[in-house]
Amino acid sequence: MKRAVVSIIILYFIQGVLHNLGHPVTPAFVRSLEIPYKMFGFFYATMSLGLMIGSPIWGLIADRGKKRTVMVLGLLIYSIGQFGFGYAGNMYWMIFFRFISGFGVAASMTLFISHMIEVSEPDKRAKHLAWLAAALALGASVGYALGGIISTNPTIVNFMHTDDLRVVFLIQASLNIIHALNVFILIREDDVINKATKKPTIIESFKNIGKINTNLLLFLISLTFISISITNLSKYLDVYFDDLGYSSGDIGNFVFVTGVVSIITSILIVPLITRLHKNLLIMIIAQVVSIIVVLIVFRANNFLLIVYTVYMIYVVAKAIYQPLEQNFIADNANKGFYSSIMGVRQSFYSIGMIIGPLIGGFLYELKPINVFNFSALMIFVGLVLMVVIYIRIKKNSDLQNS
Repeated sequence: MKRAVVSIIILYFIQGVLHNLGHPVTPAFVRSLEIPYKMFGFFYATMSLGLMIGSPIWGLIADRGKKRTVMVLGLLIYSIGQFGFGYAGNMYWMIFFRFISGFGVAASMTLFISHMIEVSEPDKRAKHLAWLAAALALGASVGYALGGIISTNPTIVNFMHTDDLRVVFLIQASLNIIHALNVFILIREDDVINKATKKPTIIESFKNIGKINTNLLLFLISLTFISISITNLSKYLDVYFDDLGYSSGDIGNFVFVTGVVSIITSILIVPLITRLHKNLLIMIIAQVVSIIVVLIVFRANNFLLIVYTVYMIYVVAKAIYQPLEQNFIADNANKGFYSSIMGVRQSFYSIGMIIGPLIGGFLYELKPINVFNFSALMIFVGLVLMVVIYIRIKKNSDLQNS
């Protein structure tokens, strides 16, 4: 395996760890400040707004070169945002700092993916993207577990004073600065294969975005709906655990298990699936399975048993879907514009990350099951759009063969 691919995977794993340290403590942190739960959705949505705005901007800049500098700058901005969120002490300033965090992290989230595409041969791209997704999922799981441990383990709490939950965000921001330094050292522009003959101008990048074909546009819209579901299932599952009386450590342990399942799926199953060259059809099947699982899990009596068994089928389906959707977008992008198109992709995904928590917060306060039913509905809407794309592609293929 190439050094560049390994470096990206390791760095993305580390980012997954660091950027999820604060998540298992956030529900308790918000509650400790006597902030209503509906603001939990606003905090997440505001960060997603920063992602939506930042992603295409960072992508357009990165296509001009100096990708690692852009990534480092974004990570440093993220550290400022996380520190501010932890220590602001006022929910309105906390909303502002969440936006700063989202705007900053948009750079690395977008450019890690585009850089992996650029350093991978086309026939290995889906496999490498699956490994990248697995690294992030495992990193996120480890981050959740560590976040739970450092905030609940008596020895660590006494040593690091993390009974003050603000300290968790200080630790996160500090370690992220070290991560930014590692990104600057290990990411290299000369690792890119099949480089464009010249760097596109900002105007050319904007024009390229405007030329997105209909199938890709429909796919990006479907991604938004599916993102609404993925976001709500992720974020309100944490809150649901907390409401049922489970600790931050329990949340961390559960997410760690989902990460292990994701990485096994990405390493063993996704490479086999990509050989079938039926990626869109498989994504459709994955969404059908996801709808069924979501409707079952949150109606079960023995929640803990079901969430550790049946819910893992959804985790597998999601782990299959993510690299396939990124590869589908890359297949429809022009060479030399991968960063900008992945920025657009992240923007569409972030729209779902904004809408989901905003609606989810109010639905959850009415009745927790509502937010999970809504998630299943959003998957269904995304599924319908993917079926439309599948029919369009098949019809076009039949016309060409006739």
